[in-house]
Amino acid sequence: MVSHLSALIRLTLFLTWTLLCLGPYLAVFSLGKLRAALVCIYWRVVCRITGINLAVFGKMTQERPVLFVANHVSYLDILVLGSLIEAIFVAKSEVAGWPGINILAWLGRTVFVERRPRLAISQTTKMTKHLEGGESLIVFSEGTSTDGQRVLPFKSALFVAAETLIDGQPVLVQPVSVTYTRLNGMPMGRAWRPLYAWYGDMTLVPHLWKVLGLGQALVEIEFHPPVRLSDYASRKALAQHCHRVVKHGVSLALSGRRPETVSTPPPS
Repeated sequence: MVSHLSALIRLTLFLTWTLLCLGPYLAVFSLGKLRAALVCIYWRVVCRITGINLAVFGKMTQERPVLFVANHVSYLDILVLGSLIEAIFVAKSEVAGWPGINILAWLGRTVFVERRPRLAISQTTKMTKHLEGGESLIVFSEGTSTDGQRVLPFKSALFVAAETLIDGQPVLVQPVSVTYTRLNGMPMGRAWRPLYAWYGDMTLVPHLWKVLGLGQALVEIEFHPPVRLSDYASRKALAQHCHRVVKHGVSLALSGRRPETVSTPPPS
């Protein structure tokens, strides 16, 4: 199933595309909207290169800034969501030490957060600063990646940015479901999904090489109705609501019974 020739070709194309984009990206680094648009284009082409096709359900809110909260299956989620949403990712501090990925994370102005409670205030300040500056954030609310078959409870601590006030009211929060459903047109199933899901003690480089050597994958993304912290009794209640709707979206995608209404991403 894994073609080493395809993996080599895709890796070469990825590196070439990245180098071609580096100059223009640095040129517009200080220009927020242009930089964000270029990042989206960059990830759309990376999705094409790696054989990741997207089916988008629901509607992404046009209001900005927004705190997007999603489930987390793999590092590939960055390609998927980055190609659709002009936003900055929030990642655990360990990612800053991953060779290669840390460079892309830095170029994407990723916000790295520590899990230690004593650093909670400084982490909140980082996220709030971006939101108050008009930049949206993407948070993987489970706090870790999974096998793609389930959605772990969302950590309410990661919703602290939902308290940020924009024009006198809490920032808008939009839940997003991410589900890897098909490989070469066939339902992925429990056996094939770990080819794309990255979790547990999986090693990054061998996993990525396999992904590059596979065929065409379909990822379903569903944007759920946006909400605000003020709609709920507490941050925990907001996290539980977002978990419920994202979990339902993933279950619906895995069941294959999703309605036909779908939009495709804009062409790269």
